[in-house]
Amino acid sequence: MLSTAFVPGSPCWLDLGAPDVPSAAAFYGGTFGWEYESMGEGQDAEGGMFRKDGKIVAGLGRLTEPGARSAWMIYYAVTDADETTRAVERAGGTVRVAPRSFGEQGRMAQYSDPLGGQFAVWQAGETKGFELADKPGSLSWTELYTSDAAAAKEFYGEVLGWQYADMDLPGGTGTYTLITPAGLPQERMHGGLMQVPADALTLASGRPYWHPVFDVEDCDATLTKITAIGGGVQMGPQDMEGVGRLAVCLDPSNADFVVLTPPSD
Repeated sequence: MLSTAFVPGSPCWLDLGAPDVPSAAAFYGGTFGWEYESMGEGQDAEGGMFRKDGKIVAGLGRLTEPGARSAWMIYYAVTDADETTRAVERAGGTVRVAPRSFGEQGRMAQYSDPLGGQFAVWQAGETKGFELADKPGSLSWTELYTSDAAAAKEFYGEVLGWQYADMDLPGGTGTYTLITPAGLPQERMHGGLMQVPADALTLASGRPYWHPVFDVEDCDATLTKITAIGGGVQMGPQDMEGVGRLAVCLDPSNADFVVLTPPSD
């Protein structure tokens, strides 16, 4: 399960790059009940923070990279962003944003894995990361769709030190790899990766991509909200044994995310 007790290699932050910040803030507020806290004033504000029950759950910023798609960026905790950058380069990845400091708050960097999957890291200073996890309206899982699971496991293992456990998907449809930070028990699993065919990667023009999974109290009721305010459903809802009821969704700018209602105790 995800936790705010961050350790190296665990998810610690996520933010959305959106072409229209006010519209994105309204959509996610209507979907998850998030409150948006702008960092500026008026329609030209570049971004801000989302809160749920007063706790920071994610960030929002204006999409400025030419040709980039609107998408969620997931950040993983590291102790040294410079050393992680060297590890990325040794493992065949690409540095998209070199390590940069945000005063006393911390340092960040963004990368692509060797097949093009984009991710980021955060070296905490005064700011550790999101303040709510694994609760309704917050991040509960991270997931990579990739064209080469073996290559992904090798790369992220070298860069972030992850340990893996494979499980067969229902009906013999493939293998799902569970991800846990180095040295921690499986109770601290935070994500998974799965090899998918090329037609499943069209959102990212054939490149692998990460997406966030958000915990919700009622998957179907959340989907009703999503479609009513301009979003879409890419897959589901469907029940998965031991996982819960889930759906893959798109916001009005086609940024993908998953909503999941865990099984009842």
